[in-house]
Amino acid sequence: MPVFNNKDVTLHYATFGDNHHPALIFSNSLGTSYHMWQPQIDALQNDYFIVCYDTRGHGKSSAPKGPYSLDELGQDVIDLLDHLNIDKAFFCGISMGGMTGQWLALNYANRFHHLMLCNTAAKIGNEGAWTDRAQLVREQGLDPIAATAASRWFTAGFIDTHPEVVQTLSDTLAAGSSEGYASCCEALSVADTREQLKDIDVAITVVAGSKDPVTTVADGQYMVERLPNAMLATIDASHISNIEQPEVFNQLVRQHLTHS
Repeated sequence: MPVFNNKDVTLHYATFGDNHHPALIFSNSLGTSYHMWQPQIDALQNDYFIVCYDTRGHGKSSAPKGPYSLDELGQDVIDLLDHLNIDKAFFCGISMGGMTGQWLALNYANRFHHLMLCNTAAKIGNEGAWTDRAQLVREQGLDPIAATAASRWFTAGFIDTHPEVVQTLSDTLAAGSSEGYASCCEALSVADTREQLKDIDVAITVVAGSKDPVTTVADGQYMVERLPNAMLATIDASHISNIEQPEVFNQLVRQHLTHS
C-alpha cells in the first residue's frame, strides 16, 4: 500500500475508485485504522474517488513522539490531498476524525465541498481524563483500553450479534502504537472549537448516534446551533455508527455529500 513521507510522519493511505470521480476522504477514530471504513469503501467506491488514511500514530502510519496537536492532525490531511493533487474534496470523519474535520473546516474551508462530522463534539471529554488515559497507556500499553472499548463503541445488541466485528476492532486497538494513541489523547485533551464554530464557512452535516455515550446527540445539537451552515442527522447507533449501521450511514453520505 502507498505511503506518504511528510515532514515528521509517514502516512499510510489507500485510494479506491476512479480518480475522475469526486474525491471523498475518510478520517478514522481513535484506536482504529482506515479499515474501519470498509463498509463505506465497498458501497461508495463506484461513485467517489475514495481516499482513506491511517491518522498519525495509528495503523501502519508512523508514530512520531508526541504529544500531537489538532493542527498536526489536520495539516496531515491537507498535505495528503496536496500529495494526491486533489484540489477540493468531500470529507467524512468520525470521533477524533470529526475533530480533525472541524479544524479543516476552520482553516481550509476552500478545500472542501461539504464535511460530515460524525460522532464527535466541539470538545470531547475533559482534559484531565485524556491526560490520565495517555499516562495509563504509556505505562500499561493498550490492552486495558482495548478490553473495555467495545462498550464505548457499540450497543450491547450489536456486541451480541456481531462478535467477530467487535473482536477485530478490539484486536486492532490492542495491537496499535501506545505512543501514537497516547499522543492523540493529548491532542484531544486540549482540542476545543466551541468558540470558533460560528466562523466555519462551509456546509457541514453533523451525524450523532442516538445511543452514543461518548459524543451525545446533545453534543451534535450544540454544534449545529452554532455552525452557520449545518444540519444534524441522527442514527440509531452508539459511537462507531458507520459500522453499527452501515446501510443507514451510507445512505446519509449519499444524501448529504452534495456540491454546495
